[in-house]
Amino acid sequence: MAYRKDSLWKTVDWWTIALYMVLIVCGWFSVCGASYDYGDPDFLNFTTRAGKQLMWIGCSLTVGFVLLMLEERLYDTYAYLIYGILLLLLFGTIFNPHEIKGSRSWIVLGPVSLQPAEFAKFATALALAKYMGEYTFSIERGRNMLVCLAIILIPMVLIVCQKETGSALVYLSFFLVLYREGMTGSILFAGVCAIIYFIVGIRFSNELMADGLTSLGEFAVLGLIILFSALLVKAYCKNSDRAVVYILSFGLGSMLLGWLFSLYVIPFDVVYLQGGVCAALCIYLVYLFLHERIRNYLYILVFTIGSVGFLFSADYVFNEVLEPHQQIRIKVLLGMEDDPTGAGYNVNQSKIAIGSGGFLGKGFLNGTQTKLKYVPEQDTDFIFCTVGEEKGFVGSTFVILLFASLIWRLIYLAERQSTRFGRVYGYSVLSIFFFHLFVNVGMVLGLTPVIGIPLPFFSYGGSSLWGFTILLFVFLRIDAARERQ
Repeated sequence: MAYRKDSLWKTVDWWTIALYMVLIVCGWFSVCGASYDYGDPDFLNFTTRAGKQLMWIGCSLTVGFVLLMLEERLYDTYAYLIYGILLLLLFGTIFNPHEIKGSRSWIVLGPVSLQPAEFAKFATALALAKYMGEYTFSIERGRNMLVCLAIILIPMVLIVCQKETGSALVYLSFFLVLYREGMTGSILFAGVCAIIYFIVGIRFSNELMADGLTSLGEFAVLGLIILFSALLVKAYCKNSDRAVVYILSFGLGSMLLGWLFSLYVIPFDVVYLQGGVCAALCIYLVYLFLHERIRNYLYILVFTIGSVGFLFSADYVFNEVLEPHQQIRIKVLLGMEDDPTGAGYNVNQSKIAIGSGGFLGKGFLNGTQTKLKYVPEQDTDFIFCTVGEEKGFVGSTFVILLFASLIWRLIYLAERQSTRFGRVYGYSVLSIFFFHLFVNVGMVLGLTPVIGIPLPFFSYGGSSLWGFTILLFVFLRIDAARERQ
């Protein structure tokens, strides 16, 4: 047993642990700065935010040590069991009577509140790695792909039911893992298209074209659907130049003529004409498949039908699924509304705080915006503004470089895994970290919607810190076992 432990300490990746330690130390000082009140500098008092965070850090280090001590086979053997337990917790939390900030995603145990959604990330990563690590797995098989999607989407749906849409969106990062393991790029292309449809459709949904009847958003998206379908035919179907010309000339030409007719002859909603054009496009794709027997035409047909369905369901999702405060945040981000004292207040104050830090920052505990509590949630979701104000451009760049180094190290560790289980889990970890970093820093700077997800190792709270620690140290244990094989 002593030999096993000695081998573990020699093979564990100390560079990653060092980055982890630096990040949680920097995070603790940021929590100190964000939660500090004038005349109350006792950061070791466990009744303060800083004191509680220090306790969470101590618990996280203990959890990390325990995870390293466990046999790596346990994570593979009990992956589905862990996943099932977390799904039950997520389901049970939906009916939780305790509601915090409009969300039912918390389990309250006396003075401690835990968020199962944070731990479900590591459970989902384990289950996905377990399934994809099977010898007979092939992502090109439709059944295997559907199971992977189910593993990702089931916890995502349960978290949405808890009114925690921001945490649910994190699970989209698992699609990067699928892409690394051989998922066709067309699926990622479809995902990018969906984002474009949503942004353009929502942003210009209430703006009318010159004829006064046609929605600019729907007109533009339907035009993009025709254009993207033609590009897919060109990219994935052989000898399709003539078909591409037919699609573009008939599709876009009909749109243009229809709009001119509506503008100068008889006004009508051109979207109805575009719907007919899309229907004709679908019939033409079926004809091409029957004539040439190329299966890709069917996939493009599914893309076209799905795109049209997504366009007309986006309005329902935006108005019925998203919470009112989330709708306002998206409208402010897209420039549909200007609400500097409401939904846009957080971002505006965060920008002021970061801008006031200048190049070198105001110094530890010297930030005025954060000390006067102008920035809501400044020690949780918006904690990066504290870094910007106190440490300035230099400190902010240093923090981002630390995260970039961690992500680069995780890529290196994932690529050197000898098993698909280890590689898939490693890419799941780095994808989650990258998503959190990109979206959190982006929303603080006003570049992404405010969806309320923490900055790893920085944001105050035990659930997020423990969740990220478990994610990372399970992977370090798996990697250490690879070194000893």
